[in-house]
Amino acid sequence: MHRRSLLAAAGAGLALPALRPAAAQGTTPLRFALDWALQGNHAMFTIAEARGLFRDAGLAPRIDRGFGSGDTVVKVASGAYDLGYAEVSAAVKFNAENPERRVVCIYPVLDRTAAAVITVKGRGIAALKDVAGKRLGAPEGEASRVLFPTFARAAGIDAGSIQWSSMAANLRDTMLARGQVDAVTGFLFTTHFNLLAAGVQEEDILAWPYAENGLDLYGSGIIARADWLEKNPQAASGFVRGCVGGLKLLLAEPDAAMESVKKREPLFDVALEKRRWAMTRDRCILTPTVREHGTGHLDMARAEALVRANAEAYGLQNPPGAESLFTDRFLPPAAERRLV
Repeated sequence: MHRRSLLAAAGAGLALPALRPAAAQGTTPLRFALDWALQGNHAMFTIAEARGLFRDAGLAPRIDRGFGSGDTVVKVASGAYDLGYAEVSAAVKFNAENPERRVVCIYPVLDRTAAAVITVKGRGIAALKDVAGKRLGAPEGEASRVLFPTFARAAGIDAGSIQWSSMAANLRDTMLARGQVDAVTGFLFTTHFNLLAAGVQEEDILAWPYAENGLDLYGSGIIARADWLEKNPQAASGFVRGCVGGLKLLLAEPDAAMESVKKREPLFDVALEKRRWAMTRDRCILTPTVREHGTGHLDMARAEALVRANAEAYGLQNPPGAESLFTDRFLPPAAERRLV
């Protein structure tokens, strides 16, 4: 489907199942789209709602599942949703092509992207450099695959030697488990647990996150359309404050946070999602930067690096400026964002 068609469809308000009741009297309703189906790291939003953190800010967000970061960006940009949770890299190309519908990251939740190269033992890949000349699999257009040439340059890998296989996202990790590809690119905390579900032993999974191997970019964060932010600064600030509070609760009370998701999604696997959350926490959230400065700390040099990496990957001649994609205007004071 063409981008204009996607925007038109999203603007028409394609309905998704709401994950909370209608707004309480005296609160401002918001529409909030996740990046994917409910996972452990999303518990920061559900426990914030359950404990009344959004209500205390005068807000009543409806939390809907997502269908990929790119789709979330389009739906927020169209106005179908007020806010979204998405990989910030997904917004670079969109903003370059749609400046009148520009989205802005107002809170980078994942201080490091979860993008990674993942394989299993027995494929001839014992170190990252061994990926050269191998068969890699990923959906065409998926963010980690698009960024791979930039990552490969940073990691000293000959990207031209890679043989790519394209497949649907739901088949990628199964194909790796079956030996149909030698390695894949994707989100570490997604592929790792998909491989376990496919019968791969945990000790046989090998992974090299981009952020730990030369391409240290921001990951997923809260996004909103620029013109919506100008009209609703108080709602934006209140929502971010609720999210920060939810993240603190998730860190302090992971069991309660997981149960807040389970109440919304009966098939939610609490034990597995606690493990997924722990990996996300340790690899993408509690980074040295966050330990020093608090969650959401905005380093414009890193923001510029993210734009450059995506501009190179997509061949953008006029990429958006980092200052047009990131802002710390809606973050609470640093003292309130301390996690450790």
